Amino acid sequence: MNNSVSLTRSPALMDRQDTGLLVVDVQEKLIELIRGHRSLVWNISRLLRGARQLQVPVFATEQYPQGLGATVPELVEHLEDIPEKLTFSCAGCPDLVKSWRDADVFKILVAGIESHVCIQQTVLDLLANGFQVYVAVDAVGARRKVDHEVALQRMDAAGAVVTTTEAALFEWCRVAGTPEFKEISRLVRENAPADG
Repeated sequence: MNNSVSLTRSPALMDRQDTGLLVVDVQEKLIELIRGHRSLVWNISRLLRGARQLQVPVFATEQYPQGLGATVPELVEHLEDIPEKLTFSCAGCPDLVKSWRDADVFKILVAGIESHVCIQQTVLDLLANGFQVYVAVDAVGARRKVDHEVALQRMDAAGAVVTTTEAALFEWCRVAGTPEFKEISRLVRENAPADG
């Protein structure tokens, strides 16, 4: 007799059908100033490659590129349209938010810079507008440690879910034993760069 009971998947988990990846302002003139920037860019690259493999929608922004430069080359090759913004929050890109709603994307995983400015303001605005927001703590950063740490605490206290790159990739993948799982496994086994 089979007494197995299937549990409902938690709505707190990300799924590739309802989640989008948002890469915020990882630009050339600021990235070198960010603590641990090599690891941060590497983690965002892994998220982008995993999102492509699992068909998770990807969105990106640039903050005043005339002054801060373009998105770094390591990431731009994985991105398509990158709207410009002057507001710190990505809520200043209404077409972006509309595209999420139109695609039934109501969970957003946020990565990028800086934790206490564009990331924090974006996260708080998305929460205020009914999105479920996740922050990949190893894929966001700031120039100063205190700004980064306080921003993570504030976003967590406001209701954002803090997570990691690897946890997000496995949530999107959901099951082992598939060709997609093999690709995600390769991503999580990559060696992190030295940040020096």
